[in-house]
Amino acid sequence: MQTYLTIAQMVLSVALILVLLFQVRGGGLGGIFGQPDTVFRTKRGVEKTIFQITIVLVVLFLAISLLILGLS
Repeated sequence: MQTYLTIAQMVLSVALILVLLFQVRGGGLGGIFGQPDTVFRTKRGVEKTIFQITIVLVVLFLAISLLILGLS
């Protein structure tokens, strides 16, 4: 059972790294044209979905990590 959990943890870690790399950071092209970076904006569309997937992957990763720790 621990082998399957370790494999699942490795798959989740790779997926988490990929999702984190896809996240947009900063204001995009707005800074080029003089828009301030401190403007509040909400996440919409794909950006919001990727953010929610990131949260789910982190929770799953932590749960599997604690399960592996409890079994060892």
